[in-house]
Amino acid sequence: MMLSFGLLTLHTNNEKTYFREIAKRAHLLDIECFRFIPSNINPNSEKVHGDKFNPHTNEWMQSEFSIPKILYDRCFYGDDTHSKQCKAIVKWLKTRNDLLFLGYGLPNKLDLYNSLVNSKLSPYLLPSKHVTSGESIVQQLIPHKPVMIKPISGSQGRGIYYLEKKNNEIIVKTDKQKNSITRTFPYEDKAIAWINYLIKDRSYLVQEYKELTNESNQPFDIRILLQKDEFGNWHEIAKGIRTGKLNGIVSNVSAGGTISPIETWLDSLSVTGKDYLGQELSDILNSLPIILEQNFPPLFELGVDLGVSKDHSIWILDINSKPGRKVALTINPFLEEKLFTAPLLYGKTLVK
Repeated sequence: MMLSFGLLTLHTNNEKTYFREIAKRAHLLDIECFRFIPSNINPNSEKVHGDKFNPHTNEWMQSEFSIPKILYDRCFYGDDTHSKQCKAIVKWLKTRNDLLFLGYGLPNKLDLYNSLVNSKLSPYLLPSKHVTSGESIVQQLIPHKPVMIKPISGSQGRGIYYLEKKNNEIIVKTDKQKNSITRTFPYEDKAIAWINYLIKDRSYLVQEYKELTNESNQPFDIRILLQKDEFGNWHEIAKGIRTGKLNGIVSNVSAGGTISPIETWLDSLSVTGKDYLGQELSDILNSLPIILEQNFPPLFELGVDLGVSKDHSIWILDINSKPGRKVALTINPFLEEKLFTAPLLYGKTLVK
């Protein structure tokens, strides 16, 4: 009997290539592959209206089917009604004992920080607090000590702001698409009102700003993709450098950042610096998945973003349980086969 494998998405045009490549390999592993939107589950019959992959034509066909045994959650939620509806349905699916998810996800950034702050990774974390009001942010702003405010939930560097106090002015910077935008508030009350409006419908956290830039004053970070193999063991799949725009604040590719091999950057360091950073990276990446799975339900993959200060101190900037593959495939296109079969191989492990 073939194993049923379901790809969950909010929109069928999301990650079309990735889903298709996974599905093309499924039948070789005795797996039937399905694609569906969580809101298309009939709550009475528990049948799903979605797509079944035909390995003979390599096309998706509209179909009605039972909820697949193995589920790969690739839903990226917004604040809209459809996202909230699907999020609630996926939460319900994750409580069912007859279904198995490749990964059960991570909480929001603040809950994640509060869980890790007492672990051995604490020295690598940027102290984070919930933004309760514009007044609280402006009051803590000190000249020459800027802060960053970030959405508690979300990815791709959206909604991140740099705030700095100069004399009596508050300067705010953000990167939107491929442009850097700067706004100056001449009075504190105007900045307070803007922050209060910003946090009205979305939760934010505040962190001390660290200058995580290269010699050309471009923001950069290290993006690492970790995944489990068919035996459930964690492996580092790829590691690359993301570099943002000149004088920008984020290095995300969606904000105009570029990708390069980490070796190019490491080779520019001294032997001592290279050895030190190599050991630090190894310690973080070996510990992180283990600590996360001690605190949260099982995971399948992680995208880890690490920042490096001028003094070579390393900071964990973000941990994403639904990472993309752009950095990995840009650095090494030969990873395609590995990346497209990994979810299927790990899925088969879950039912043994």
